[in-house]
Amino acid sequence: MASELMAQRHSMVHHALGTKIVLTVYGDQYFPILSKSMKLIDGYEDRLTVNRPVSEVMSVNQAAGKTPKLVSQSTYDLIKLAVHYSRENFGFNALIGPLVKLWKIGFSGANVPSDAAIKDRLRLIDPYQVLLDDENRTVYLEQSGMELDLGGIAKGYIADRLRDYWQSAGVPAGIIDLGGNLLFVGKSPRRPDGQWIIGVQDPQLKRGQNMETVRQSACSAVTSGIYERFLVKNGKRYHHLLDPRTGYPLETDLNSVTVFTDRSVLGEVEAKRLFFNEEPVAGWEEQPGNRGAVFIHNDEHIVNVNI
Repeated sequence: MASELMAQRHSMVHHALGTKIVLTVYGDQYFPILSKSMKLIDGYEDRLTVNRPVSEVMSVNQAAGKTPKLVSQSTYDLIKLAVHYSRENFGFNALIGPLVKLWKIGFSGANVPSDAAIKDRLRLIDPYQVLLDDENRTVYLEQSGMELDLGGIAKGYIADRLRDYWQSAGVPAGIIDLGGNLLFVGKSPRRPDGQWIIGVQDPQLKRGQNMETVRQSACSAVTSGIYERFLVKNGKRYHHLLDPRTGYPLETDLNSVTVFTDRSVLGEVEAKRLFFNEEPVAGWEEQPGNRGAVFIHNDEHIVNVNI
């Protein structure tokens, strides 16, 4: 059966969510699900993007300091989840948009802002100034200039919804690759034990060249790293992972953290939790849904947790 599925491997490539999407299913009868899945991704992007003037999230941002805005149930659920984790104050912050736009690292006009400008933006990224109304399904940002940006969690949420769709359709095996956010569905046809072989990127080399490989049953693999987007100014390197507690890039000797979790949205959050913690969190791997993690330091020293 596994060899038959291997011969029935189908992939489709699409550009969405600001990245290259690659979806793969095994089984000829499931090929049509790929185009339907791409449409689902586009639908989520239409609602969640902040890179276009019109979306549900943009309607919330444009009404900041003015009025609450009604959003769809899925958008509301994701915003509520993002705000919940933002309030844990470990580095993930869905309100960090004004600070990101100030630094512009990875974009045209990247610069090192003044201390005064950074302090001014810090007042706009407080997750406790987001009012959520479960009954009316509205979101209100209390200060003008505040912005929600779900880019740090949306890919994981969308990957999980695609997996739900594939499982309901009976897809026996597949890979959801949302620009490096990976979610493996079912049992791998490549191995008798059904485990997937997952590569961990070497931060010093081109994408696709791995430093470590991990074997796992169906799971999500998400990486937080500082090796792709950075600014060099006056001989100093500034990466794009801004610490919402200080307004500056996190001072760290880590290069990347890759986490393996049951749910991709959990992976998005936990990769950032471990990266900002800069070392393994005691008992982390014992928490429900957490499988393991790989820490890669700037000197290429590797620390594996439960791998």
